[in-house]
Amino acid sequence: MNTFKTFLLMAALLVLFIIIGGAIGGRHGMMMAFMFGAIMNFFSYWFSDKIVLMMYGAKETTEVESPKIFEIVRRLAVSDGLPMPRVYIMESPTPNAFATGRNPKHSAVAVTSGILELLSPEELMGVLAHELSHIRNRDILTSTMAATIAGAIFMLARIAQWGMMFGGRGSDNNNNNGNAGRIMMLVVALIAPIAAMLIHMAISRSREYQADADGAALCKNPLALASALRKLTAGVKLNPIANPNPTTAHMFIVSPLNGKAFFNLFSTHPPLEDRIERLEKMSQQMKEKSYNVPKVVY
Repeated sequence: MNTFKTFLLMAALLVLFIIIGGAIGGRHGMMMAFMFGAIMNFFSYWFSDKIVLMMYGAKETTEVESPKIFEIVRRLAVSDGLPMPRVYIMESPTPNAFATGRNPKHSAVAVTSGILELLSPEELMGVLAHELSHIRNRDILTSTMAATIAGAIFMLARIAQWGMMFGGRGSDNNNNNGNAGRIMMLVVALIAPIAAMLIHMAISRSREYQADADGAALCKNPLALASALRKLTAGVKLNPIANPNPTTAHMFIVSPLNGKAFFNLFSTHPPLEDRIERLEKMSQQMKEKSYNVPKVVY
């Protein structure tokens, strides 16, 4: 269901881009904006792992240094048929985690030192299963595609703004037509970026729901993931990241940004209550199907 919803949102974003592109820049302007946005996001996608890991000072760890987390990641990766991702640790009291990489063969999971101190082994397994699900579902690629189209829409809106600032004057009739056209461009320039951002955020929330569901199925313990989400949300409020980058907020399992987004429309993450409710329902369904919940033993 979440995958289908993501497909519909991506289609809506593309349709919005085509309509706005044709109205503002014509075919030529539309293609120029899309190509420029695609080039920028291609480099971001290709080097996303290095950029984000460097941004948060994450250091790659080894199995000798971190045997417990390696054991969990390897067990989950084997169960999900994934290559073993690289493992990074960020020295931060903020409990959080994220996955990055352009594909499963070039992927990494990063956790903070705070999350290792806060969560139980079962809860940590739920978090890492969530992150591996992002890798398996290629959510970095989906996010990059959405960012490319949304970025192109923002550029078209900027073109419209410059066009209104430096538009020439003509005859009275032309002025009347021109004024109407400028008003229309102003409306589009103001509304289009907001619409694109809302769709982009909705795609991010949809992928989080899917990663919760897939991660819970992978670790076979939805309640452990639900418990981890409660602890992480509280932990982020108590020990927030000093200067979180809003452009990378969607990558973390819980948002590193403080405060609630307006009606949750501008949030990269679903409401905590909704995520937990879905996981609790999933746990009940698993019990009805006689699933056995494994325990992590070291």
